[in-house]
Amino acid sequence: MLFDPNELEYSAVYKLLTGAIIPRPIGWISSISEEGINNLAPFSYFNAVGEDPPHVMFATGRGNNTNKDTLNNVLATKQFVVNMVTEELAEQMNTTAQSVPSEVDEFELAGVTPIASLKVKPMRVKESPITFECELVHHYFLEDHKNGGACIIIGRIVMMHFDDEVLLDHYKINLETYKPISRLAGANYAKLGELFSIKRG
Repeated sequence: MLFDPNELEYSAVYKLLTGAIIPRPIGWISSISEEGINNLAPFSYFNAVGEDPPHVMFATGRGNNTNKDTLNNVLATKQFVVNMVTEELAEQMNTTAQSVPSEVDEFELAGVTPIASLKVKPMRVKESPITFECELVHHYFLEDHKNGGACIIIGRIVMMHFDDEVLLDHYKINLETYKPISRLAGANYAKLGELFSIKRG
């Protein structure tokens, strides 16, 4: 079956795209408003961009042509933190996915602990075993949209935090203790599951 995205409803495109491109890592983005209000929200349009120097990206939708608090905060302060989500943090992460007024602190809402970053103003989630402090380097608003589009954010990692328990020798990650989760479609998420290796030729 063929689909021309220009001829489909926005919701249909969303279902096809998020159902096909799986699993997706989750960037649990913490930011802070100019008034000093903490914000914490998950984004599954998220990934690493490169390592030299290290950059990450995430994209936030703009339903009804309205910016989410995360986007407003990042554009205003030029900083954010990525908190990686584990199996133990799934419920708290999901709590921060709901729409709440801008004055609500999602750290308090989800019952997670804010701790200070070293190089940026946004707080980090203490319970997350891996966090990245980031500075905004680029943003791009998608054009020709039907429902507000989205904005792509690219940030440079200026500080990395890794709990000792998720580290192995030679900077490798212990997947048995890390236990990250990923986003699927709808209300579905995934654990790592069975691993297999293929060596490059």
